[in-house]
Amino acid sequence: MAINKLILGDCLEVLKTIDSETVDLIYIDPPFFSNRTYEIIWGDTGEVRSFEDRFSGGIEHYIAWLKDRVLEMHRVLKPTGAIFVHCDWHANAYIRVFILDKIFGESNFRSEVIWQRSLGHHLAKGLDFVIDTIFWYSKTADYIFNDLYQKLTDEELKLKFPLIEEETGRRFNHQKLEKSANHSSKNEVRIIQGREVSTNLGWVWTQETFDKRLQENPNLIYWTETGRPRYKIYADSYEGRKISNLWNDIVPISSNSKERIGYPTQKPEKLLERIIKMASNEGDTVLDAFVGGGTTVVVADRLKRHWIGIDQSVQAIKVTEFRLNKEQNLFSKPFSVQLHKYDYDTLRYREAFEFETWIVQQFGGLANSKQRGDLGLDGRTRENQPIQVKRSENIGRNVIDNFHSAVMRYDKALYEKNKKENKPVGFIIAFSFGRGAIQEVARLKVEEQVIIELVTVESIIPIAKKPTLKVEIKDLGLQKDLREIEFVAKGESENGIEFYAWQFDYKGNFIPEVLLDKQGKQTQKFKTGEYQIAVKVVDNEGLESLELIKLKINGVVERN
Repeated sequence: MAINKLILGDCLEVLKTIDSETVDLIYIDPPFFSNRTYEIIWGDTGEVRSFEDRFSGGIEHYIAWLKDRVLEMHRVLKPTGAIFVHCDWHANAYIRVFILDKIFGESNFRSEVIWQRSLGHHLAKGLDFVIDTIFWYSKTADYIFNDLYQKLTDEELKLKFPLIEEETGRRFNHQKLEKSANHSSKNEVRIIQGREVSTNLGWVWTQETFDKRLQENPNLIYWTETGRPRYKIYADSYEGRKISNLWNDIVPISSNSKERIGYPTQKPEKLLERIIKMASNEGDTVLDAFVGGGTTVVVADRLKRHWIGIDQSVQAIKVTEFRLNKEQNLFSKPFSVQLHKYDYDTLRYREAFEFETWIVQQFGGLANSKQRGDLGLDGRTRENQPIQVKRSENIGRNVIDNFHSAVMRYDKALYEKNKKENKPVGFIIAFSFGRGAIQEVARLKVEEQVIIELVTVESIIPIAKKPTLKVEIKDLGLQKDLREIEFVAKGESENGIEFYAWQFDYKGNFIPEVLLDKQGKQTQKFKTGEYQIAVKVVDNEGLESLELIKLKINGVVERN
């Protein structure tokens, strides 16, 4: 579970492939039970199919739909793990009683977080709905929890710490050093800053503690007008107010927020940061089964957690991928994107060892950890049968001959055993096989009772051609000393085009400035100079193509 993954698919089916008790924290923001078409945010095939699935019946059907998925989430959670379920008034009572209490148990209910998500819309009649509910359940009583504190505003700090220390200028308040109840019938004496002070209530500190604290900070004691000592609490060392289950200090995404990506139900990063910090530690695995705009995995990645993000929408997965790319730096962990189909060109020309390892794992085998001294073999099956990978087309007979020889040398006893039991002695994976290879495999089987299985890459994972892309530009003339250019992107794919993304100052790493362009048309203004513009097109399977446009702008527009 240490691999960070974005996975396209129905979370119910994907969750079934995840090992039990391997996830530390789950946050889900499932589609609310509003049964409104505005819930279809991305509009792609996967999301529409999911919408129709969960709303083909009433509330009972919706609860059954969600319950099946939460059951799988409970299975993959570690005993120390927890789940946070984000919902609203439409179904929160049903979700708690019929799903969470049933699956996790009432005794594992930890809290009902109330998040104020808006300031209201000023309904003509009735009360505005301004809150969401986030249910927190643990799997067992032994769960991860880290105390968090809410920072006070400057005004709140001034009210809480109204005094200023003359010697240092530090803002402070003070608390008593005497106990609240009578713990002793005799006076207890302390020597504090050379003064002898007594009380029959008892002191919170021993004399040794007083001496130690005053040695660390000679200004620690505050003397009241009546001559009683109190100790100072400083504003600059105050952690903050311990958070409760009322979260009204995290503002929602506004129309001009830097976080905004155009996803209507996008949650603020501070909300997920609080949940992840509170209920997991660095190196833990965080799962979001309805990844949406990707906030959970982006924040988890930044906080040095491993993560898994699942969504049925191609656009959700690709937008999240672009957000992660924007966050990546030299210290970031790599991540993978698992789609329904894979681009032929990307696979065919991928780095050899990387491709060999990946395709052996997709085949269900174990890849070699080293590249040399392996007799040209790249992995083995669970039954120890050798696997060789050829990252090419039209494999010839010579490959079969060399592989046959290597297999016998690899493990002679295993070779003879598999031959006797009429099992494959090994497997060769390639994009396609030539006539000579196919004929030699057939001859070995008939004449020597040796079975070598030829496996095409496409039989392991579905392959498709990525979309094509052309970009036309049009000079719209000068606008206040700026050259205005219109860009029109035209993508074509047998799967259909989903959206375009644009970057107008490309420097080798695609970080889109325009993330979700459904039309493929943008207008941009440029000063005199040279520019490199990048545009990506994404099709309905999540496959993409990138087109680079080099422009030189002076008196006219020149395109290289």
